[in-house]
Amino acid sequence: MSTAVEKELIQRGEQLKRDGIVIRTYDLWKTYVMGDQEIHAVSGVDIEIKRGEYVAIMGPSGSGKSTLMNLIGCLDTPTKGRYYINGNLVSEMTDDELARIRNREIGFVFQTFNLLPRATSLHNVELPLIYSGMPSGERLERAKLAMRQVDLEARMYHKPNELSGGQRQRVAVARALVNNPSILLADEPTGNLDTATGNEIMGLFERLHQQGNTIILVTHELDIALHAHRIVHVRDGKVEKDEKIK
Repeated sequence: MSTAVEKELIQRGEQLKRDGIVIRTYDLWKTYVMGDQEIHAVSGVDIEIKRGEYVAIMGPSGSGKSTLMNLIGCLDTPTKGRYYINGNLVSEMTDDELARIRNREIGFVFQTFNLLPRATSLHNVELPLIYSGMPSGERLERAKLAMRQVDLEARMYHKPNELSGGQRQRVAVARALVNNPSILLADEPTGNLDTATGNEIMGLFERLHQQGNTIILVTHELDIALHAHRIVHVRDGKVEKDEKIK
């Protein structure tokens, strides 16, 4: 990459950040080679998400939404195209740089909670801060604050097997929030919950959005997607429709 191109890409990132654009993809592709066949899981996707938006990425199984989520979450790298998070050109980063961006810029909430079974709720929430090297006193206060944000202060010292499914997901949300990330990325967050508990978790996301958090929700369920304020419909690796609903 020439110095002039590199300078232009940096300037573009700075402009995106000034404009309040947290996520911007340009012609993003992810291609898998299987034998002599190429599978285009993501095909030339252009998405722009501003700070404070609440967006659902929706599509049926095999639509490419999970691959797109992995690219947005810096869990995978694109085959082609460019991708900025908060002004950082992450599509050109090394694995170590991506790991740092993931820890600093993105809070993940997964369908399966991904909690350490032998650790307390508080310790589970602390984990991202341990990885970032924060001193223990500050770490503890930040983790307690995150637990209060999800109304679980009374369950701080309970382990996952002592919590309901909804409470476990709240712990996972607190862990995602603890680093004050640019994006809260939720992958099928109600998939393992009953309807009433799922609605409770979606109510929590709405409250977090009202507090200014940028939320991206990945789902195949329309009733869950309708909690967001904008739906990006994905099919065959492409954005089929991008609609504002609230």
